[in-house]
Amino acid sequence: MAIFTGSGVALVTPFTESGDVDYGKLKELVDFHVDNGTDAIIICGTTGEASTLSHEEHLECIKKCVEYADHRIPVIAGTGSNCTATAIYLSTEAESYGVDGLLVVTPYYNKATQKGLIAHFTAVANSVNVPIILYNVPSRTGCNITPETAVYLAKNVENIVGIKEASGNISQVTKLAKLADGCIDIYSGNDDQVVPLLSLGGKGVISVTANIIPRDTHDMVMKYLEGDVTGSLKLQLATIDLCDALFCEVNPIPVKKAVELMGLCGGTLRMPLTEMEPQNADRLQKVMAAYGIL
Repeated sequence: MAIFTGSGVALVTPFTESGDVDYGKLKELVDFHVDNGTDAIIICGTTGEASTLSHEEHLECIKKCVEYADHRIPVIAGTGSNCTATAIYLSTEAESYGVDGLLVVTPYYNKATQKGLIAHFTAVANSVNVPIILYNVPSRTGCNITPETAVYLAKNVENIVGIKEASGNISQVTKLAKLADGCIDIYSGNDDQVVPLLSLGGKGVISVTANIIPRDTHDMVMKYLEGDVTGSLKLQLATIDLCDALFCEVNPIPVKKAVELMGLCGGTLRMPLTEMEPQNADRLQKVMAAYGIL
């Protein structure tokens, strides 16, 4: 059974103006998503600026998110690292807080071989009992999980149950779907490719855009799965300009600006991320206004 079906938001981590984690705003964001149709919360992923959180902050964000969600919505914690021991530490701690699943990214910078990826993910999965979603985003990590590796892991490691596919390579996802034959749940990691991934048997999306249009992102997936392909496609195409604006600078710079414009939380980023360029911020605001968000 899938950890979730539908739209999982890759949640931003709100910071105060001084740069501390704003746990009050984090609670408000969790409530916002519960109230607006989001099907799962992914805490401390790429969009959550996990790479700039201390281990203590990282784990406290996960703990608080579980507390705030209070079983109303599944919570999936990002616990990946390029150090296997660190990934195991974060994963076991997150499990103790009661998360519903883990999102584990490929080791970045060291660029493991496929054999190394199998060893890494197997070690992390064997350290916990909760289900794991692999996270394949080679543009950020410099390392690609091949379809053969993903299928091997799903068939040989009981609690590796899904993959967030953010390679952007539809041909690769097609091969994955064929080789897997249903043994692994596939989630789109690209907001502009939700319908294509669903057409290949995907279960949903782990979405940046859902931070600002949670209901439409949920509806895009559910309409497709309920047989309203035309309605789903209409939503996909309607959101393309928004997706483009949200990725005109490196994620999560634009989405942090977007949630600030909506008044959901402050737009403070942690270095090395910096404030959005004025012309791009203006573009984002105009696209959001045209969509009816502002």
